[in-house]
Amino acid sequence: MTSRFAVHRASMPSRTGKTALIVATKTYASLPYTEPDHLVRDFASRGIVALPPESLGIPEEIHQRIYTLEKQAYLARKPVTPGGIPEVLEVINAPGVVDACNRIVGRNWAIVPFTHNASFASGARDQHWHKDDNGPYNGRKQRHHQAVQIEMLYYPQDVTEVMGPTATVPYSHYWTFNHEENHDNFAGADHLDFEYQISGMEGVPVSGPDSEYDWEDVVHRRTAHDVRMREAVSNTGWPLVKPLEAAPLRAGSVLLYSHNTFHRGNHRRDDWRLWDDHPRFMWRFWIYRTTEPDGDDRDEPGEMAWRELGVDPLTGVDLGEANDDTTVVWRYHDHWMRTGRTPQPRTEARALPQAERETEARDLYEQLLAMGDEAEPRRIGAAYRLASIGDDELAVRHLGTALYSHRESVRRAATYGLIAVGEQATVTFVEATKSPVKWVRKAGVYGLGDCAPLTGEVLTAATSLLHHDPSVYVRAVAAGSLGCLGRRAAGTGTGRSLVPHCLEALVRCLDREENRLSMDLAQQRSIKFARPTDECDVCEGNGVDMGLERFEPVRSAVRENALWSMVILCSHGAGLAGDALDSTIDALTEVVRSDRNVICVGFAMDALSRLANLETDGPETGGPETGGPSPAALDQLRADLLTLLGESPIRCWEALVRGGLSTAYLSAFSEAG
Repeated sequence: MTSRFAVHRASMPSRTGKTALIVATKTYASLPYTEPDHLVRDFASRGIVALPPESLGIPEEIHQRIYTLEKQAYLARKPVTPGGIPEVLEVINAPGVVDACNRIVGRNWAIVPFTHNASFASGARDQHWHKDDNGPYNGRKQRHHQAVQIEMLYYPQDVTEVMGPTATVPYSHYWTFNHEENHDNFAGADHLDFEYQISGMEGVPVSGPDSEYDWEDVVHRRTAHDVRMREAVSNTGWPLVKPLEAAPLRAGSVLLYSHNTFHRGNHRRDDWRLWDDHPRFMWRFWIYRTTEPDGDDRDEPGEMAWRELGVDPLTGVDLGEANDDTTVVWRYHDHWMRTGRTPQPRTEARALPQAERETEARDLYEQLLAMGDEAEPRRIGAAYRLASIGDDELAVRHLGTALYSHRESVRRAATYGLIAVGEQATVTFVEATKSPVKWVRKAGVYGLGDCAPLTGEVLTAATSLLHHDPSVYVRAVAAGSLGCLGRRAAGTGTGRSLVPHCLEALVRCLDREENRLSMDLAQQRSIKFARPTDECDVCEGNGVDMGLERFEPVRSAVRENALWSMVILCSHGAGLAGDALDSTIDALTEVVRSDRNVICVGFAMDALSRLANLETDGPETGGPETGGPSPAALDQLRADLLTLLGESPIRCWEALVRGGLSTAYLSAFSEAG
């Protein structure tokens, strides 16, 4: 498909005295959008998919309205928020967006509140390659390989190749670096080239009136910045990775990518004198899973011949060059997104005699110990291949040994491998939660959250760490795991009766955990250079007060993760909360009314809104739609919700509309925060 993109004519003198001509108009081939039938497959393998405007199912003139309102606010230097431009809320709930996200991250998905859910305008500078996280604001959160956290980018205007399109690294989302004791990656964003920031290159304009580069070098991507960005990717030595600039895109296009994908903001390459007239805007929303995949035992997908798929139309990468260490990871996550379960053992492993299987397991264990960042895909691949070797006991024995390695890279690979084994790894993870080494305890409770059934033993292990572990990092991961455990219990039925105990544990933790002045302010340095302290061993992120006296620049990783989990559990209705419903509503209400951490307030608003408004299926609802009684506390919440929301000076509309609150209520408030 081709589309016509307007690019205004302008002559731009270069430092050499030559003139670069910006072409008046040009017909570009659109970026290849993702075929609906390939959505899950491409996300599992590539980590990024593109939705065309016509697939959203909303009038295309909405995009022009959004762009016009956004441009007015941008030029007037006024804040741009979803509440201030309510048309963008129609994009969030557009049928095509909802359907695509449902397939990737499950029904009733949620949006992280008050965090970057606004526009970004491209300009003169290049960001460094980094991964985001749903912390938010540089908070360190566990990186799920499973499709639990994704990002949505929305472009209300055409994006040409010279307008600073978002730069990404497809096929990078399963590989990363030490983010426990590597202080360059202490903050939530992991980096490909941290020296780029240390050296000051990020602050140097590549284009625009202050650039010192020859204009032709800017246009043709020959600057030192361009070279540095390309080499940062190629120097990883990882398979298939190469930079992709997301352009050309038509107005109304949406990108969905794994929150683990390396990406960066990109400089413009057109005449800077036209930037104010033709700004390139991007809206970003951080999305997370609240329900399990919908698949059941009848939906067993067949084996995918990954290397026979040919050249990827989006990236130009030949998938025939993918090796077994890569495709085995894709295989697991493609299957998990479709079914919520671990796939059958690999075809070639099923036929192995036991002696050969044991030999392969020993070889894979040795591969798991490979040294160096460039060996990251080999370690991760070895872990997933062990998980699918056809003998769970054998796999768990080797992966369980690696879980206790002194090397973070080995522990992390082993953790993902054990998760891929499935619930058979539960005993190993429970035992790990008792380790004297905090990093092993953290891995243990995280692993329980991603694969274990919710049993009494698992609940005790997670809640014990949440309430008593001396490490803030471990407590924060435990808080997040309780939400994942409850989500799986709601989806599978196993452990459903224990979900109220998960909520009770989370409420209790809110009574104990305190917010702290954010690390960037407490240490008087950029959050990128913040370091662990006696009080806190995890990066809790930048503090934001939104310019309002109601809030303070404080953070708490444990409180935020606990409330993240409560949003997940409240997405399944009052019935699932059981006897914990009253205390849950009371705790969330108190957070909305008194918490000084705006992120906590946003999560609490969303959780309450979901309890009051979200229609759920199945017996967990406990409301009129299932014939069950409507608890008095829930009736009172529905009656009081708008008043409660009105007590706050701002509301997280992007999260609230996803939780079932009608956009019609925007008019009930004097401001559109």
